[in-house]
Amino acid sequence: MAPRELKQQRSTRTRAAILRAGAEVFAEAGFAGASVSRIARRADLTLGALYFHFQSKEELAREIMRAQPTQVPVAPDARGLQAAVDTSVLWATRLLEDPVLLAGARLVMDQEYFVDPHEINSYQQWVDVLLPFLHEAADNGDLRDEVAPEALARLVVNAVTGLQMNEQLSTGRRHLPDRVREMWQFLLPLIATGKSTVHIAEPLRPSGT
Repeated sequence: MAPRELKQQRSTRTRAAILRAGAEVFAEAGFAGASVSRIARRADLTLGALYFHFQSKEELAREIMRAQPTQVPVAPDARGLQAAVDTSVLWATRLLEDPVLLAGARLVMDQEYFVDPHEINSYQQWVDVLLPFLHEAADNGDLRDEVAPEALARLVVNAVTGLQMNEQLSTGRRHLPDRVREMWQFLLPLIATGKSTVHIAEPLRPSGT
């Protein structure tokens, strides 16, 4: 393998190590409590190596927030309203052990410190994830005529955000997947037409829960 390729591979591994270490520290300490030196120690790197990839703690936090949707791979055959349901339940399930998603959950209230007002924030990011599924559901006749996909996407994101905050305080998020499923059990009869065949699958439990 050429030296340049080896260098690129090392750089990719180093960047991934920083992202994981940053996610773990942000999840544990929040934005204010996390320091660049602590993240570097967690990644077993020098401060210089960390700053080579990320110029500041703010830049690292932004990158972790942008990575949130990539941690929730929806089944390729999922469509419309079913895909929206599956995405939210899978997010709640993977959140229990995925450091990037845990960091996102912890950082969601601190975005004013590192997200530019002109950037897409975490709420809008998840709205944009759900919106194509909900537009597809509307086009397929699975949503009632009075249900606007944009309003529904905002409602779901805000509700799920509130659920995870409450569950963090009450159970350490152990029951978050069940709470998200309950939300959809109440919501689906209000938004879906009679032709909808959406089901709410039992979440697959991460290890140790």
